[in-house]
Amino acid sequence: MTVGDFVERLPLTVVAAKNGLDNQVTGGYVSDLLSNVMGFAAAGNVWVTMQGHQNIIAVASLAGLAAVIVAGGIEPEKETAQKAESEGVTLLTTKLPCFELVGQLYQLGIKDA
Repeated sequence: MTVGDFVERLPLTVVAAKNGLDNQVTGGYVSDLLSNVMGFAAAGNVWVTMQGHQNIIAVASLAGLAAVIVAGGIEPEKETAQKAESEGVTLLTTKLPCFELVGQLYQLGIKDA
C-alpha cells in the first residue's frame, strides 16, 4: 500500500511533498516522543503524531519514514511545512484523533513496525 492509497480512503490533507504519495508503507508508528520514533520506527513507516514543530521533519527524514500524519486537528507550523517540502517528507494532517486514525489505518492493513 502507498501513502496515496490511504490518502484516498481517509480524511487526510496533504500539506507538503506530494511527490511522496507513491511511497510504499511498510507499517506504522504512533508516538509524540521523538526519541522513541528515532529508536523504534522502521524505514517506510507512516508516523502518527500530534506535534507540529520542525523537529518532526528532521526525525522523519533521519528514520526514512514514508509520511508523517499530524492528527487531532493540529496544524503544523508554517516552517514545518516548508521544511517538509524541502526535505521531501510527505506531511499530512487530519482532524481525526490519533486513536481513531490509527484504528482506521490498521483496518486498511497498516500494521506496526
